[in-house]
Amino acid sequence: MGRATVRLDPAFAVGPVRPRLFGSFVEHMGRCVYTGIYEPSHPDADELGFRTDVAHLVRELGVTVVRYPGGNFVSNYRWEDGVGAKADRPTQLDLAWRSVETNQVGTDDFVDWARSVGVEPMMAVNLGTRGPSEAVELLLYCNGDPGTQWPDRRAQNGHVEPHDVRVWCLGNEMDGPWQMGHKTAGEYARVAEETARAMRRVDRDLELVACGSSSRGMPTFGTWERVVLERCFDLVDHVSAHAYYEPLDGDVDSFLASAEDMNRFIQSVVATADHVAAVRGSDKRIMVSFDEWNVWRQQGFDGESSLAVREAPELIEDVYDVTDAVVVGSLLATLLQHADRVSMACQAQLVNVIAPIMTEPGGASWRQTIYHPFALTARYARGMVLRPAVVCDRVDTAAYGPVDQLVVTATLDDTGEGGADLTVFFANRSRTEPVELTLDVAAAVGAAPGDWTLVEHLALYDDDPTATNTRLEPDRVVPRPGGARTEGDTLTATLPPTSWHCIRLTEAVSR
Repeated sequence: MGRATVRLDPAFAVGPVRPRLFGSFVEHMGRCVYTGIYEPSHPDADELGFRTDVAHLVRELGVTVVRYPGGNFVSNYRWEDGVGAKADRPTQLDLAWRSVETNQVGTDDFVDWARSVGVEPMMAVNLGTRGPSEAVELLLYCNGDPGTQWPDRRAQNGHVEPHDVRVWCLGNEMDGPWQMGHKTAGEYARVAEETARAMRRVDRDLELVACGSSSRGMPTFGTWERVVLERCFDLVDHVSAHAYYEPLDGDVDSFLASAEDMNRFIQSVVATADHVAAVRGSDKRIMVSFDEWNVWRQQGFDGESSLAVREAPELIEDVYDVTDAVVVGSLLATLLQHADRVSMACQAQLVNVIAPIMTEPGGASWRQTIYHPFALTARYARGMVLRPAVVCDRVDTAAYGPVDQLVVTATLDDTGEGGADLTVFFANRSRTEPVELTLDVAAAVGAAPGDWTLVEHLALYDDDPTATNTRLEPDRVVPRPGGARTEGDTLTATLPPTSWHCIRLTEAVSR
């Protein structure tokens, strides 16, 4: 059995929890939109055609911001086709995923849905097959006051008040040769600069996200970010990062340590952005928008060109197990650990396509295993992110070398009434060894022994780490009581192999 000692001190804080770290992603891909969030013929559809059962799960998941409409889809998308009377909207061929796009859901529909489920819309513009002019027209359609062409068109379509979308992505994965309109770093930097400049002429207070690398493994990684930011530094606020993880060639030990790659990815992007700032003599800090991340078994996907042209096809509908959920929990912890520089993050995607929520057309919806660490982290991560001092055993991995057996992060929320709430998240990345955990609770706020009360210990694990949730057995894997105990100023718990944990405490007396 492994052993771990964790100490927390509010003097060692990363920064405040950023609500936008709990974002998601809705792309016109597979069944994410059609028979995912939208299905007018479903028994639980609302008056706009959106599934209320899915909306309930989205609210429970705790999503704060949703990126739309892509993804690869956006790089060949004509947004004008998705507004106005539904009967008049053209059916088009989407080149990204070789799908028949009916355009029954578009900009207004998505914003209506986003507002109804309480999430902030995050829009992407097409810088693949289009450019600054079309991006500005979409911005005016979304945010402009009536009196000119595009805001008047929005008003005619039933939305007199502006949508007031604040966050805009300047294209998607333009470094990828799979992208429609793929560009070199210099080519993209030029169009992104001109698009950003034009968009800021409309609204100088927008938040703009420049495309970074679509993975740390891209041959242009690092150079791409430098070239783009050298050109766009004064015009953008964030640079994107994308990463997907899977057990390559059956290497589950390295897969469980995927957070090591995410950590190095973030550090490298931050270093590159700060290098550009240093060369310019600027105090500005470009933030990281990690707006695509998840577990995705890409080895089983034959690529876009292999797809038959269909409408709303079943596409990369990965079924997630306990191991996947532990990885997702550790990735969330890593994003929190970089809350000083990661401003936003979007788990891709929200429904059906590599998603925490699954649906059956005309039927049920259910939570995948990865739903639970996301929902609990989004619900209970509040206040300040603390930087824990962790002493624990190591796990050997082929990809990353020896790594800590535990991934740990914690948040401390001052309730404003003299007390505080402490939440600590753990992932045990060993497939074979449990961990005997000792947590110095009182040190978290300098409280006296006995001042802390254990509220809850929820654990996600199973004797079978390949266990999944399905339509027939939707609650096969759910969080369960974990058995932590406190004595004086110490909390102890046994964390099983391949497990994820949320431990909540509250300060019992006023300071």
